[in-house]
Amino acid sequence: MNKITFMGAGSTVFAKNVLGDTLLTPALREFEIALYDIDAERLEESYQLICTLNRNCNKNRAVIKKYLGAGERKEALRDARFVINAIQVGGYEPCTVTDFEIPKKYGLRQTIADTLGIGGIFRALRTIPVMKEFADDMEEVCPDAWFLNYTNPMAMLTGYMQRFTKIKTVGLCHSVQVCARGLLEGVGMKEYVDKVETKIAGINHMAWLLEIKDENGNDLYPEIKRRAAEKNKNEKHTDMVRYEYINRLGYYCTESSEHNAEYNPFFIKSKYPELIDAYNIPLDEYPRRCVNQIEGWKKQSAELLGNKELTHERSHEYASYIMEAMVTGVPYKIGGNVLNNGLITNLPDEACVEVPCLVDRSGVTPCKVGALPTQLAAMNVTNVNAQLLAIEAAATLDKQKIYQAAMMDPHTAAELSIDDIVSMCDDLIEAHKGWLPEYK
Repeated sequence: MNKITFMGAGSTVFAKNVLGDTLLTPALREFEIALYDIDAERLEESYQLICTLNRNCNKNRAVIKKYLGAGERKEALRDARFVINAIQVGGYEPCTVTDFEIPKKYGLRQTIADTLGIGGIFRALRTIPVMKEFADDMEEVCPDAWFLNYTNPMAMLTGYMQRFTKIKTVGLCHSVQVCARGLLEGVGMKEYVDKVETKIAGINHMAWLLEIKDENGNDLYPEIKRRAAEKNKNEKHTDMVRYEYINRLGYYCTESSEHNAEYNPFFIKSKYPELIDAYNIPLDEYPRRCVNQIEGWKKQSAELLGNKELTHERSHEYASYIMEAMVTGVPYKIGGNVLNNGLITNLPDEACVEVPCLVDRSGVTPCKVGALPTQLAAMNVTNVNAQLLAIEAAATLDKQKIYQAAMMDPHTAAELSIDDIVSMCDDLIEAHKGWLPEYK
């Protein structure tokens, strides 16, 4: 059956982007769309908005249905050809607040805490059990569906699905598409934005811009490096961490500086508090964003839901292009999160890596990259270690694996003793009661 199921449809703005894209895509516009969420109010808001777009952009060609709560989840998934995942387990309150406030008591500060670090680990631990329920239902009612995961922590969740379920899964991020554009605009080379060829590979949120060339094949990195060094020296800006990557490692990476500040032991250091200002690092950034988004949604929802003439332009999100390629057979290239299995030869086979992939009717075919420059692989491995242990913790319910994942996290290990790491994990496990299964 031609059906798209959107898990976490209460993410209204994101649902608008992804499902609005499908309504504008000829090969997808007559698909049934199933909206699923556990929040009745947010589900209804998304339902109204998508119905408006279906009327205004698609002449009501699509059938839109909504499904609420665990009791209706299996029907939402039944016969789906594609399942898009955008859930957030635990929300801002109580879980995100917990992820920040308990580590803070131990002197461990974070910026985003949704991908790595102690916050990323516990976000994975509370989300993977829900993903397992999705996978169990899918194996029963839509075993051939593709699972398009947008939820963070990307590598941990996608890696779990790929290793411990039978569901065909690819992880999708926003940062690959905008990486080169953001860099070129940041260093004042806008004229090249639409005229470059790039090669990107690594892991999610730390994939590396390995090559960036102009339309004549000229390497743009020498000039980029010169300008990035000059800008970091003379100007306080929001991308200083990644520009320091260029300076010290030779390459730029895909995700923002506020994210990357907490993926390593170099920048957020209680012994050197001056680094926070020197690199313009926004501590507690994600809780601040959540508060602003919650407040902003009150106004934005009224504007979106009250606009009966609402329309949409196709976005740069990968989902509709992937589904279109699988339906039509016309190939499309993405940066996808897939199981490594030798794609990047100096990263573990069981790692979830972000590499170029070709999508067509046969599915997602990743490209072999070979070896990353040694320093880049070394940076990735420090993150992969924690990711793999967190996945094993969720799969085995072994509490020791939680401790070990936290011990291997580069930022956590740089700041805390082993005893404090274990104590912090125990406090987080206690605070997450009801959100985590019982660990032994």
